[in-house]
Amino acid sequence: MNFKELKEIIDLVTSKEEIEELELEKSGVRLRIKRSSNHAGSRAPGSVATGTTATLALDPPSPPPPVALQTEEDLFYIKSPIVGTFYQALSPTSEPFVSVGDFVEKGTVVCIIEAMKLMNEIESDVTGEVIRILVEDGQPVEYGEKLFAIRQR
Repeated sequence: MNFKELKEIIDLVTSKEEIEELELEKSGVRLRIKRSSNHAGSRAPGSVATGTTATLALDPPSPPPPVALQTEEDLFYIKSPIVGTFYQALSPTSEPFVSVGDFVEKGTVVCIIEAMKLMNEIESDVTGEVIRILVEDGQPVEYGEKLFAIRQR
């Protein structure tokens, strides 16, 4: 969030009497604007209404990743395209689609995500080796959640 965007948001909130409080978080920047209910007083052009406060808090920067993670920059993550339940195999007695160390090609089915009683096959988008399976069998997953780490070849 840049300064121009912040100024536009603050100007919008201070110009609208219906907006009493606004909280927004984007790209590690959290903005909270709150107006007290006694903002009916007059205000000079270009000034902020009486009782209006705007605070800007930057989330503390995350610590640098450990050295072991920095060597894994070549990893590709297969992410969940939907919300549902993650399954590694067709049935509890079947072999998993893939295991750690398996080589997968683009289009290889790596798991199933059940959503609304429909079984959705999830395919690999890349060719490479399965380095990690990041979710447990039967675990609920969210949209965009990382499922597999693949080292591309």
